[in-house]
Amino acid sequence: MGALIRVQHAIDSSKGLCVVIGDMGLGKTFISRKILEKLQADEGKYEVSLLIVIHHEITAAWLIKRIALSLGIEFPAEDKSTLISQICRQLIQIDDSGKKTVLLIDEAHMLQLKEIYEELRGLLNVEARNHKLLNIVLLGPPELENYLQLDPPLVSRIGLKFTLKPLDQKATAGYMSHRLKVAGAARDIFTPEACSMVFAASRGVPRLINTISDNALLEGFLEKKEQIGPEIIATVADSLGIKKPDEAPPPPEAPAEGAKSKDEPPKKKKVGDWYYT
Repeated sequence: MGALIRVQHAIDSSKGLCVVIGDMGLGKTFISRKILEKLQADEGKYEVSLLIVIHHEITAAWLIKRIALSLGIEFPAEDKSTLISQICRQLIQIDDSGKKTVLLIDEAHMLQLKEIYEELRGLLNVEARNHKLLNIVLLGPPELENYLQLDPPLVSRIGLKFTLKPLDQKATAGYMSHRLKVAGAARDIFTPEACSMVFAASRGVPRLINTISDNALLEGFLEKKEQIGPEIIATVADSLGIKKPDEAPPPPEAPAEGAKSKDEPPKKKKVGDWYYT
């Protein structure tokens, strides 16, 4: 919710460039969809489009043409300077109609060329009446910050940067309860102990919370349970490869002093009462 409010504010105040950073499973794609849905619901105020980058071989020329198409330019020019002029004219027309232009780019870490960020910076420089004509929201994992550094002047133009964090234990329980209510549940299905165990197993990552909870509901249905308790969460966690401490393999014997083991297994990290590789 915090990310949505911040991005909405940045767009409404024409900050230009917004960057949303988050590890896998923390909800970047969900946020991009919610922003798109919210802005599209107000057709008279925003001209918004969503671009999902699916591979890292994107060129600056391809991206600029794709932006032109998303802005409603039916016949983008092949010549770069002409194409940029088309985009600028279109941005001015949209602004004159009283709308804000918003471009959402999900999986933005797939943009890995300096030229791409230079072109984005150029488009962000287009202004009229002391406000920017294009708002760009980049969403990606932490490595996106490394690629942004390819063009330091663009970094200096970031109007908002927000880093998504895992949910804490209380928020995890609230998130589970909310999803159940949206699905039509009229009562609490997970016991407090089960919610605590879901938090420990998922580390507060929404995608893992969803996976564990969905599997637990199916398991509870098959077992004809009225409520989901910690024992079902333990079963699901085991099936997903998350081991309890007493089920973790014993640590390897320490190698002789100065020796290095070639087959040493990856170290396990303890979170709450659970171990993860």
